[in-house]
Formats: sequence, C-alpha cells, structure tokens
Amino acid sequence: MRQVLIHPGEDGFWIAECPSLPGCISQGETKEKAIQNIKEAIQTYIAALENDNLPVPEERFDAILVAI
Repeated sequence: MRQVLIHPGEDGFWIAECPSLPGCISQGETKEKAIQNIKEAIQTYIAALENDNLPVPEERFDAILVAI
C-alpha cells in the first residue's frame, strides 16, 4: 500500500505522485485515470528496483493537510 497525492495540473490534467518513491509521478484526464496510471507507475517502479537488486523504500504515512 502506498500513499498517493493527487492535485490538478496547470494543463487541466490531474497529477498523481507517490512521495515514498522519488520521481514516481503520473497523470490522467480524470482523477480516476490518474489513480489508475499511478498504480501502474508504482508497480513498474518497484519492479525496476527489484530487477536491479536495489532496496524498495518503505512507505511512511506521515502526511498532514494544512489549510491556509
């Protein structure tokens, strides 16, 4: 299980990123598509690390939402 952040991009697409996997970012025309795409990106990212015998970063659920 991985934490994913989703936010609207400047081009109208939704951006999805996985903070525990640096550089693991995807997008989609809808929130649902962005979620589908980031799931695939996470799987691909982890598979690449495992194929290269590199450690897979552990998930940390430590996000805080701050309203200003």
